Amino acid sequence: MTPIRVIVIDDSAFMRKMITDILDSDKRIQVIATARNGEEGIKKIKLLAPDVVTLDVEMPIMDGLTALSFIMKEHPIPVVMLSSLTKEGTKNTLQAITTGAVDFIQKPSGSISLDIATIKQEIVKKVVAAANVDVTRNQAQIESPDPVAKSNKQRYSRSMVLVGSSTGGPRALQRVILDLPEDFTAPVLIVQHMPAGFTKSLAERLNNLSHLHIKEASHGEIVADRTVYIAPGGFHMKLRKVGTATAIELTQEEERFGHRPSVDVLLESAAEIEKVNKIVVILTGMGSDGSRGIISLKQKDPEIVVLAESEDSAIIYGMPKAAVKTNAVNHIVHLHQMGNMIHALTDKSGGM
Repeated sequence: MTPIRVIVIDDSAFMRKMITDILDSDKRIQVIATARNGEEGIKKIKLLAPDVVTLDVEMPIMDGLTALSFIMKEHPIPVVMLSSLTKEGTKNTLQAITTGAVDFIQKPSGSISLDIATIKQEIVKKVVAAANVDVTRNQAQIESPDPVAKSNKQRYSRSMVLVGSSTGGPRALQRVILDLPEDFTAPVLIVQHMPAGFTKSLAERLNNLSHLHIKEASHGEIVADRTVYIAPGGFHMKLRKVGTATAIELTQEEERFGHRPSVDVLLESAAEIEKVNKIVVILTGMGSDGSRGIISLKQKDPEIVVLAESEDSAIIYGMPKAAVKTNAVNHIVHLHQMGNMIHALTDKSGGM
């Protein structure tokens, strides 16, 4: 088996050494070079043509965002960003993820993390996953007819959209949300696998781009029309009835198969909300989160509509594939069609 060839770009000599040692400890990976900044890294990428690059966000001479922009334009290859949990760091990381990077790794204790070895498994897992991503897949627009969704008759006057995503999700979510029309009213509830802090930055970024109101969800708030709620990192997001309204409940119950927030938890709670059309959307991501929740929803209400992102557009086809395997998916949809499909399924009904 040919090892995954990696270039590590970080301005810290300590971080370069630690990341190299972590990656080289796995027989599937070989670090072929390191670089101190984006400018040096680009030269080595041109010369060595690696399979994956790990790229620090904050560096002198040429920072990670500038380097990423050049890489995606001139030498598109999978890039995994490394970020510190600062306001600027999370903002720049989200920008990187939505403009080309495959995934990101949060440094556990700042830009120079002496305890980086504590996330060894995460680093290896994300680099191996990135090596299987075709970063050119989602670059171009596709021409296709409008999706046919009106055959799914909506029974109620109110609708809600429930979305799950993981690796590659921020970019996919941006595409879907920006494709929703100005008259879209149904509330959207999103579980994106991300640490605390990054989900707030994601909500703020999307809110600045969209005509919809997009926010990190708060415990106890009533679900409102024309609003997109993103589950905070570290909290499960559930729905519960409060009189005739629907409220959001945030909990720190144990992780569900390694995830908090969990798509399954959101969908299972939504199964208890009656007389509302539910549209479930499973986007790109590793693993199978969401598939159990889909089964729970379908058992409670066989008429719900489930959309799964197609393999042709998903950065990682794990979660959509697991959803399809439940045999409960109604439509397999290319990312570029997803916003139109969601609108077509809700345009005969209002929000909450």
